[in-house]
Amino acid sequence: MDSSRSAQRAIIQFLRAEGEHTSQIYRRMKEVYGEQCLTRCTIFRWCQRYEAGRVNIKDLSRPGQPHVVTNSTKISAVDELMRQNRQITTREIAVELSISKGITKASHNPQKAWI
Repeated sequence: MDSSRSAQRAIIQFLRAEGEHTSQIYRRMKEVYGEQCLTRCTIFRWCQRYEAGRVNIKDLSRPGQPHVVTNSTKISAVDELMRQNRQITTREIAVELSISKGITKASHNPQKAWI
């Protein structure tokens, strides 16, 4: 059984649409998911969001979260700078590439970098 957050949110959304009371949704989910169940507070919060008209079960982006950059040019540039100088700082990378210093970090995964 899929106990992921998004799967549980979809169930919450479905049960709320059927008119199930929030506390009953929590009890039912706790029976099924046990320790993997979302907390009571989280379930109540998602019920409120769905009642307010929200339809998306995914998290919204929040300020402060790093943006995933898949621009291969930027990833290659960060990677190249790090290969040339293993002691380069995030500030130096940011200045060199004209990108944000706050979260300049190259990933070991060549497909993604956090910038």
